[in-house]
Amino acid sequence: MKVRTRITAIVGAACLAASLALATASAAPQRSASVVLNEVARATSPSAGTAGPDGTVWIAERAGTVRVLNDQGLGEPVLDISDETTIDGERGLLGIAFDPDFAHFYISFTDLEGTSTVDEFAMAGGTIRPDTRRTVLTQTQPYSNHNGGDIMFGPDGYLYIGLGDGGSGGDPDGNGQNLGTLLGKLLRIDPGGGDPYAIPADNPFVGDPTARGEIWAYGLRNPWRFSFDAGTGDLLIGDVGQSDWEEIDWAPASSKGGENYGWSSMEGNHPFRGGTEPANHVPPVHEYDRSGLGCSVTGGYVYRGDAIADLKGQYVFSDYCDGTIRTLRIENGEVTGEGDLGVQGGEVISFVEGGDGELYVLAIGGGISRIDPA
Repeated sequence: MKVRTRITAIVGAACLAASLALATASAAPQRSASVVLNEVARATSPSAGTAGPDGTVWIAERAGTVRVLNDQGLGEPVLDISDETTIDGERGLLGIAFDPDFAHFYISFTDLEGTSTVDEFAMAGGTIRPDTRRTVLTQTQPYSNHNGGDIMFGPDGYLYIGLGDGGSGGDPDGNGQNLGTLLGKLLRIDPGGGDPYAIPADNPFVGDPTARGEIWAYGLRNPWRFSFDAGTGDLLIGDVGQSDWEEIDWAPASSKGGENYGWSSMEGNHPFRGGTEPANHVPPVHEYDRSGLGCSVTGGYVYRGDAIADLKGQYVFSDYCDGTIRTLRIENGEVTGEGDLGVQGGEVISFVEGGDGELYVLAIGGGISRIDPA
């Protein structure tokens, strides 16, 4: 695994220049594929998106609106909850998802009290039915950051929900390693199997009186964006670091859940503030430090579209501060290649996978761009 390194000791200006030149040459990323970013629309602080019915892409705007992207561009809002949410801190409308049959639409947002909330709407003819709205799950948030908020249906048909550790800094309440709370976890529920939801019987902590049955994986600081590989079913999580390390976590499609990704005993592969590595720690498949411009990983998707043959099978992700669209080749849980696409996405807040497997990049400044062949 490669990580970027900082030259910490340099003697003389000539040595400085030579060392920097060597570091630049050795760390130069390989171009993964020849692509361009084509801006297809602009939104107001786009925060998340999902593939919709009839080849559409649905876009969430952080303040609380949802708009539909099609061949004609971005339409007027089809849903507006802006009077029910807040955008202080890292809050807002943070995730949207459809069930596999496009029969229900789900939103993940922080309400006016800062509570993480997942609501469901029934769909009819590709349209949201507002009168069917119901709340599926809520979780009180002690702070306004690290709310997580991503939601997605897995290949198994269950709804996965990412929740951060509750915020502040350094996980002051120890939520990451506490199986008695939903904070700092990836959840797995069946929203159609109960009122307000059912817990799948094969979830890893079902029957454990000390743990919440909804938990699929734990030890996460802020799993801002996660995804499933449409080709293999593997799970990939971009977990935002504290101050030193950003990480990508990976689990195979065959996983039975229960992975402990280490926070807040660990930050990536490194003990955090004197922490001890848990015996069951699952280390990240990839990490990078903050010696460059990066500060907050934005997880993406394994590309499974048809437009860019050279990109097929590579994991595409970015960093909110750096904006470079990066790639990883992952084989059997090991990174076998790192690169980037040679394009800048701005302050990349999220990726969206269209129904055709093509990828869109959302920048919090408003840009909605598609990754196209050059």
